[in-house]
Amino acid sequence: MNPATALATVLVDELLRCGMTDAVLAPGSRSAPLALALHAAEEAGRVRLHVRIDERSASFLGLGMAKRAGRPVALVCTSGTAAANFHPAVIEAHESGVPLMVITADRPPELRDTGANQTIDQVKLYGTAARWSTEVGAPENRPGMVAYWRSLVSRAWGLAQAPVPGPVHLNAAFREPLIPDGDETWCEPLDGDATGAWTKVRAATPGSVLHVPPTRRGVLVVGDGAVNVKRYVAAASMAGWPVLAEPNGNARYGDHALSSHHFLLGVPEFVERHRPEVVVTLGKPGLSRPLLSLLRRAEEHIVLAPDLAHWPDPVRSATQVAPEVEIPVVSGDDAWLKSWRTADLAAAAAVDGVLDAVPEVSEPRLARDLVAALPGGSLLFSAASMPIRDLDQVMRPRRGIRVMANRGASGIDGLVSTAIGAALLHSGRSYALLGDLAFLHDQNGLIVGPQDRRPDLAIVVVNNQGGGIFSLLPQAALHGPFERVFGTPHRVDLEAVAAAHGLPYRRLELAADLPKAIAGEGLRIVEARTDREVNAALHGRMRKAAHAAVRALLAS
Repeated sequence: MNPATALATVLVDELLRCGMTDAVLAPGSRSAPLALALHAAEEAGRVRLHVRIDERSASFLGLGMAKRAGRPVALVCTSGTAAANFHPAVIEAHESGVPLMVITADRPPELRDTGANQTIDQVKLYGTAARWSTEVGAPENRPGMVAYWRSLVSRAWGLAQAPVPGPVHLNAAFREPLIPDGDETWCEPLDGDATGAWTKVRAATPGSVLHVPPTRRGVLVVGDGAVNVKRYVAAASMAGWPVLAEPNGNARYGDHALSSHHFLLGVPEFVERHRPEVVVTLGKPGLSRPLLSLLRRAEEHIVLAPDLAHWPDPVRSATQVAPEVEIPVVSGDDAWLKSWRTADLAAAAAVDGVLDAVPEVSEPRLARDLVAALPGGSLLFSAASMPIRDLDQVMRPRRGIRVMANRGASGIDGLVSTAIGAALLHSGRSYALLGDLAFLHDQNGLIVGPQDRRPDLAIVVVNNQGGGIFSLLPQAALHGPFERVFGTPHRVDLEAVAAAHGLPYRRLELAADLPKAIAGEGLRIVEARTDREVNAALHGRMRKAAHAAVRALLAS
């Protein structure tokens, strides 16, 4: 099956699973895959297809149908000015709150700005008139595309109706061939969930609460930006669920919180024995690939999203999305939680053994010990790359601190300034854990005028002379260009930087000296020098030791 046919087949099928009953089509060449998929669906009795030769008339026909029915109607056209002729109806749908699914076929990106026929800029063509607009992207025959397409359509369907009905726009680029080629094979099954949409969206209406089926075999995952954390952690605890919380989710506390789930979920035997029946996600997870794999394999993945215009689903595995969820209390055997906790303690002990065997400062031990050393009521701001991942892997559960990170876009820029801003408004002691590149990228943030407030902030800088995270990625195998284009060593004297800004400076050499190094008041710099290759090897030993401990436990 060619990619164009596969994409069109899945898009139409997912619309039908979401509840579409009517579609309006204006004929054209580039939209041929969609036209044929809609025609096949009509022949199968799954949809009512309405064809009009004029796009403007077609779009207002769909508007009238959606206005009367109160549910989305699909509008489909070819590329170029055909799509532009939908614009008046899209504007009217926006202003009057009518749900429309606008699907415009497009030429692939390589034909844009080349003078190719019927090729214009259709990206966000309808501007602010669309509730949501996205480019589907040219389809490719590779695993993962079906989940992406179905998740995208069900998200668009939900956003066309909630929180305020209106038009949404999917711009689908198709490469030739545009008609079926007779080959029905594809790299993965094209089917979705026979019970309905890939992701079911529960609208935010008064009293609308998604009730999770009673089960002991549940897991609560807490990522960046989570809200109502205490409420849901308490509910998960009463239900006997383990809590897998990223540090900046601020839910890593209490008896149900784990600290080594990154390592546990990297052991296939453990994963096979600990398949949850339901996973509830708060916030946006994304630090641990094994954790994301757990979400991908979950039988039921419920995403809590107070704002239904945006919900985090990085692996396209959400089965339900709701603004409010109720986790029921389940009485009975606590073997599920006990099994998770026992394995977590074994993995954590193995990792601690590796870290404590090295008296010199190391990056993961620095992260672990820094959290443990902070006084109650402290704020810890972490860089969004390697430091937050170190915290995720080794931070032990504790109460009384707040962890923050710029994980919205996970960029390197502005971190010194962000940490200072947070510290100025925090009522307790403040600390920051940054890499050398993040620190240097925003060293102008250290400039504070003589009449401006100065924060009480200790900035702990891990200086490994470059981009440490790349030593843990596949790029590290590229020995020739690696150091120049990924490692990017800089040779900047951080003590001199501190002196240039008139800031106190300390150098941390032994791990045991950390409490003394971070002591003090005001804005100050603590430097911990490490080696990237040594750090990569240490992470390998941590992983090996943790996996061995978990496997030994499973075998006992």
